[in-house]
Amino acid sequence: MDFAFLQTTLLTLLGGLPLTLELAVSSILLGGGGALMLTLMQASGSLLLSAPARAYVFVFRGTPLLIQLFMIYYGLGQFRPTLQELGLWSFFRDPYWCAVLAMAMNTAAYASEIIRGGLGSVPPGALEAATACGMRPLLRLRRVILPLAIRQALPAYSNELILMVKATSLASIITMMEVTGLASKMIAETYRSIEIFACAGLIYLALTLILTRAVLLLEWRLSTTRKNGTPA
Repeated sequence: MDFAFLQTTLLTLLGGLPLTLELAVSSILLGGGGALMLTLMQASGSLLLSAPARAYVFVFRGTPLLIQLFMIYYGLGQFRPTLQELGLWSFFRDPYWCAVLAMAMNTAAYASEIIRGGLGSVPPGALEAATACGMRPLLRLRRVILPLAIRQALPAYSNELILMVKATSLASIITMMEVTGLASKMIAETYRSIEIFACAGLIYLALTLILTRAVLLLEWRLSTTRKNGTPA
């Protein structure tokens, strides 16, 4: 085994790590905001709001992220004159923003269902107590409902975070030189796919491990029994 080549490969691939993290963080933050909006629309009780939200979730959960990415990056290019008139072409011609938009829209659909499940797990007694204390609906949502729902949804949402970190590898398909993009470039130059992909997998594995431990620590901090235990 050529350890010198493995070291060189690992250092080269680490050069794409900032872009990988930037893609993941941007899409997760934007997707989280979109997920919360979709959840509130579905819980509003208004057909005018809930129907589009349900349709959105159905479409983006029912189609592959890769196709969504192609539709945004390549498909919208057919409407270049219209996008130029609207001043949006500079956004959609950039592969970075197309990747962020596709991943954010995708994770918003999945995360909204996770948050909706968390909202459904809020004990009715907590809502009754908040109402008895004179809390208005918005205050009740901010101080009682959302904290309890997030606590219940966090374990499932951590899986979605891990999936989105790994989904950044799809950005290499549209010329983004993140970790997988650099790996593909090195393979085209050296034809040593096993070593290169092994190093890329090791980087993603390390990211997943760090993220998993961070979520476990957050779960421990949010736990009502944290004073009697220690983080896993």
